Amino acid sequence: MTGVRVRAALAKARFYVREFSGEAAYDRYVAHTRSHDPAAEVLTRRAFEHARTDAREGDPREGFRCC
Repeated sequence: MTGVRVRAALAKARFYVREFSGEAAYDRYVAHTRSHDPAAEVLTRRAFEHARTDAREGDPREGFRCC
């Protein structure tokens, strides 16, 4: 029974780390795009992250990055 608890705890930790780091955003994007239009072209992870960073930096509500 201990192995099951350890695996469950690791799965929860992995979930929170992926959410906190933003890694899960790409998976949500792909799922959303495919659910709305299965034939739609999906951005690569690199293109998605680039567009996401550009949008974040271009939004005045997010503040300015110094570095």
